[in-house]
Formats: sequence, structure tokens, C-alpha cells
Amino acid sequence: MPEGDTVLRTARGLDRALTGDVLTVAELRWGRLGEIHLTGREVLGSRSYGKHVLTRLGPAPDRPEVRFPTGPQGPATVHSHLRMDGSWRIRPATERVPGHGAHRIRAVLGTENWTALGNLLGMLDVLPTDREHDWLGRLGPDVMADDWTEGTWRRSGRTGREEAAARLAAAPDIPIGEALLDQRITAGIGTFYMAEALFVQHLSPWVPAGEVDAGLVMDTARRQLLRGAEQMIPNTTGDTRPRETSFVHARSGRPCRRCGTIVRVAPVGTPPTQRPAFYCPQCQPGPTPTDTGGQMRPLGSAPHRLGSTRNQGLRPPTSGWLG
Repeated sequence: MPEGDTVLRTARGLDRALTGDVLTVAELRWGRLGEIHLTGREVLGSRSYGKHVLTRLGPAPDRPEVRFPTGPQGPATVHSHLRMDGSWRIRPATERVPGHGAHRIRAVLGTENWTALGNLLGMLDVLPTDREHDWLGRLGPDVMADDWTEGTWRRSGRTGREEAAARLAAAPDIPIGEALLDQRITAGIGTFYMAEALFVQHLSPWVPAGEVDAGLVMDTARRQLLRGAEQMIPNTTGDTRPRETSFVHARSGRPCRRCGTIVRVAPVGTPPTQRPAFYCPQCQPGPTPTDTGGQMRPLGSAPHRLGSTRNQGLRPPTSGWLG
């Protein structure tokens, strides 16, 4: 699933392409959202919050031809979530919307200059801008936001970092890996940056959150996410070679880049919301309650079946728990 860095980069792209212009095309191919008229509205800006994209529009213009307006008539927000496979792609307005793969397009927002195509979006909605809190109120502070260390988070009297730390303190017994993935505590961290931040801090994903400096871990993830937002793919090592862009994530069955110990993967969290946690048992000592201790083969590898050439190399990966 795209994490906060990808979502921030997506919002920045939408902001650069659409902000300040008027929508000449607006198609929401999502159930009853298709009835909402958005053309003629000025695009006020796009921003991210955790893993959510918010594109804000001005009020609906006076359009006599629209006799039965639907949706919010004041300032509105198009809210989208990429989930696993979603993306927003920007194209010049002069390019035709592709017919091939049109079934993947969930939204089209276009101006005189640019067209934004929302492909395979996992969530889409339109709501009054002054009700964005209805969607975001259940989320913790955005780990990438400016109010992480400055200002006040939602009139709480605390910075985002302080609020997230307070939420963690209220659940000291849950594994730190699970806590970092809980969007109600802090928004924007996924399995990639959870694993990478914990590796940098030499922490097992299963150490109770109350036993670590969780603020330091979240600060590490924040730095990694902000760097990732400036790149096309997540990269915490600075090495752009394939399979070398991470310290431990997706490297189960391969040597640790720091000590050479085989990197392992096991589920963190409680069913049915368990997620894979990659870690080095040497560099990140501590509890590993869900690791069965079985052999770890590199992701994508599989043993050949002796005495048979049929389907060799096509069996599913057997590199531990994959989620």
C-alpha cells in the first residue's frame, strides 16, 4: 500500500497541475458520486493527510442549466485514498483520455491545461470542506505535517508529535511495530517505513511501545518519509540498485546489510489486521513471538520439485509469512 511519502508526492502533483484553474471536466465514476456536478469550480489546492488526498474546490458556480444540483454547493473537497493499487496520473489536457484501461479510471478532473486521472482508487468521496474532520477526525497526527513539531495540532495545545506520543502512552503494551501502523496514533506510516525506522533504531517490532522512545522512532520514520517524497520510489539506503533500496523491508532470506545475518519476516499485530514485519534478529534483538523460526528463502524464490520439470520456478514464494 502506498505510504505517506507517495501520497504527499501525489498531492503535490495534483496541486501543481490543477490549483488556480477551473474544472472543465469532472467525472467521478463511483456509484452515486457520478450525479455530482463539479465542473465550473475553481481548484483551490490539494494536500495530503497521512495516506489520504484532499483536493479542495471553490463553491459551485451559478449554472442555470443544472436544474437539480447535487452534492455540496459551497466549498467542497474531493477525498481519495489510493489503497493498494491506486494512483493519480497527470496528462496534458490535449491528450485524449485513453480508451484502453478506461475501466480502471475512477475519477477524471481536468482544466484547460491538465487532466488528472484517478486510476484504481480505493476510496472516493465528495464532502463539504468544513466537514473534512468527519473523515480525518479518527486519524492521529500526520507524521509528515508541519505541525508535527511546530504549532498546535487541532487545538489540542500540543504539537502533532506530542499528541502521537500521548496516544502511544495510552497503549504501552502493544508492540511498537503495530503501534506505528495504527493510523489512529499517527497517520502516514506503513510497513516499509515501520520496518526501516525500527531497523535504524535497533528495535524489534515486538518490543512493547511503552519500553521505547517512541517519539524518536516516529521522528526517524518522518525523516525517511520526507526524503522518500522527493524520490519516485521509497529508498532509505541511498542505493538505487534493485533490491538494495531498503535495509530490511522485503529482504527476508537475504543477508542483513549491516551484519550479514539472514533477515526474517513475521506478522505483527492481531488478526485479521496483521501485517508483515521484516527485521534482522541480530541488529534488532528482542521478542519475536510470531516468528516460527523456519527457514527463510529470499522473496520470489522457490525450490524446484525433484523429478519433474512441469511448472518449475512457478510455485508461490516460500519465504515466510507474506500477509
